[in-house]
Amino acid sequence: MTAIIRADGVTRKFRDFTAVDHASFTVEHGEIFAFLGPNGAGKTTTIKMLTTLLHPTSGTIEIDGHNPVTEQNEVRKSFGIVFQDPSVDDELTAYENMELHGVLYGIPRKLRRDRIDQLLEIVELSDRRNSLMKEFSGGMKRRLEIARGLLHHPKVLFLDEPTIGLDPQTRNHLWAYVQKLNKEEGITVFLTTHYMEEADRVANTIAVIDHGRIIERGTSQELKERTKTASLEEAFLALTGHEIREEQLDAHDQFRNRMRQKRR
Repeated sequence: MTAIIRADGVTRKFRDFTAVDHASFTVEHGEIFAFLGPNGAGKTTTIKMLTTLLHPTSGTIEIDGHNPVTEQNEVRKSFGIVFQDPSVDDELTAYENMELHGVLYGIPRKLRRDRIDQLLEIVELSDRRNSLMKEFSGGMKRRLEIARGLLHHPKVLFLDEPTIGLDPQTRNHLWAYVQKLNKEEGITVFLTTHYMEEADRVANTIAVIDHGRIIERGTSQELKERTKTASLEEAFLALTGHEIREEQLDAHDQFRNRMRQKRR
């Protein structure tokens, strides 16, 4: 295997605060890679750097051989993303949401429509193609977001807490789709989740980040063996501690809010 994602000594600072601190890791072609960490550990800031939304303060990143800082268009063509917060337009139908995404990516009409039909079939939403998104459940919206993220044939799919707020049955169903797509289309999956059993079940490789640093990396079994624990959740707690972390905005959003307040 060869790496499709490379991060080497990546650091991101917001004035005097270091959100990501010399993080280095690789993600191989075709693997499912889980990026785990407590609240405020640096997960979202890292994803924003990988997906061109933030520039590293130092260090280097490559996505499919391209630099997200200097080759943003090439990098954006190579990945799809499902954000933590819903991003579909509730006033459009499922098909219209897909069509809009395809137009924005410049996919030719015939190819775009064939691909939309194929993906709606894969996520079992063909019969709801003309239904408004506001009529969809949370799980159905997530399935459409995954289909939309795959429309332009990306090599990497980023999933940032994709199952948050979903019931266990829907979560299991969603991961079954992701594993099927990974296997049948060879798509590399980079995911974050707070549900340890999900990472344990679907990920080939797991990296744990805390206080901006990668503190451990390996398979679920390797992490359990190194921490002498019986479950991935116990291994995670052994690595990151048992103290309760406050829910918080990621460092980038905190910084922007402080700047807005100073300008008032």
